[in-house]
Amino acid sequence: MNKALVLEQEDKKTLAAVRELTPDELPEGDVLVSIEYSSLNYKDGLAVTGIGKIVHQFPMVPGVDFAGRVAESSNPAYQVGDSVVLTGWSVGERYWGGYAQQMRVKSEWLVPLAEGLTSQQAMVIGTAGLTSMLCVMRLQESGLKPEDGPVLVTGATGGVGSLAVALLAKNGYEVVAVSGKADSHDYLKQLGAKEVLSRAEFEEKARPLDKSRWAGAVDTVGGDVLAKVLSQMHYNGRVAAVGLAGSAMLNTTVMPFILRGVDLLGVDSVMIPYERRVQAWQRIAKELPQEIMTQVVEEVSLEQVPEHAKNIIEGKVRGRVLVNPNL
Repeated sequence: MNKALVLEQEDKKTLAAVRELTPDELPEGDVLVSIEYSSLNYKDGLAVTGIGKIVHQFPMVPGVDFAGRVAESSNPAYQVGDSVVLTGWSVGERYWGGYAQQMRVKSEWLVPLAEGLTSQQAMVIGTAGLTSMLCVMRLQESGLKPEDGPVLVTGATGGVGSLAVALLAKNGYEVVAVSGKADSHDYLKQLGAKEVLSRAEFEEKARPLDKSRWAGAVDTVGGDVLAKVLSQMHYNGRVAAVGLAGSAMLNTTVMPFILRGVDLLGVDSVMIPYERRVQAWQRIAKELPQEIMTQVVEEVSLEQVPEHAKNIIEGKVRGRVLVNPNL
């Protein structure tokens, strides 16, 4: 038996139902994975509710990441029983994803589960944790050092932002977090933020150049917030940008880039070379504080996903929700 949550489109409405998949229905691929956990992300919420129009074909099995064990493989790099993780590659959007008991995928999309992590922990970290680590790696590779000055993190209570705070603090940086939630200050300081600023301060219209404040930044919002951050960077400052939630448009000038030599470092967590994904996961396993990986997690069944997808869109979800297809 291979239960899965399958999305269909009828009269331009997205319908979600749990049903059994036959082997012939599974997509092409050289590795079959028995899935132990997938995570429920905001993007999954958009897919399952149909609000976001992010699904490119129907039927679709959503779930943008998953962890499990190899059940079948025609690639010698993966043996039956190996623990693996899949993030990115547009699964759950263009290709069938993790909300199933088994899924067939291309081996190039997988990486071995990093030593020291369980499948559950890998999905607590999920795509957000991988993206956060990629941001830290980009900043470090650009030459940013802890002694250069404070590093700003916008959207700090989100999945990427909160883990970026923890990882930067772990690497010795002075972290300043930006959040629109007044009740999040203690949480962010527990993660390692030295200071928490109001998001309202970063929603004001940016000047071409403001007083320099930050040696580095991780921006998860984009739009006007990113423009404001760029205007406040130190000379030779670096900004790792991953967010489009605010806007894909960037209303700024060339002044931060020419007069202050600011570097804008784009970070994409979808199509990442294998070696870099492995490196990122290995660093996550070593550097992410254990209390984050063992935080309180709610596990839900495939049947419960539509309800929780609606909740995540409405902002009612706190913490991490993992999908266990075997419940």
